[in-house]
Amino acid sequence: MSDLLERLRGRGWRMTAQRRVVAEVLDGEHVHFTADEVLARATARLPEISRATVYNTLGELVSLGEVVEVATDGRAKRYDPNAHHPHQHLVCSGCGAIRDVHPDGDPLTALPPSERFGFRVSDVEVTYRGLCPECAG
Repeated sequence: MSDLLERLRGRGWRMTAQRRVVAEVLDGEHVHFTADEVLARATARLPEISRATVYNTLGELVSLGEVVEVATDGRAKRYDPNAHHPHQHLVCSGCGAIRDVHPDGDPLTALPPSERFGFRVSDVEVTYRGLCPECAG
């Protein structure tokens, strides 16, 4: 489970009812909703919330570094609240489902010095692709 709500409270982020609902929708394990999915879930909890508020709140959370935008294969961006927990993604090439995964080892050390071309590598993004059980079925 992500600790998004606790992180936002710790930052002193102004927690309006609308912001709280967006944060609550995003809080959880393996959460990778599109903006429209966040809007639908937020509207179910708080019917008066607007599309603009949801989209603006998502943008602010990304700017704060509390949520990561995940883009895969030209599909709609998804929002991942596990911004402070190192992980990679497993993506279904059929339906687009995304799961957080934690492979063994440090991906930074997987690239040998001879392949770094003088770069000081600071971050690695690895995406594993395949078919989920439902699509493979």
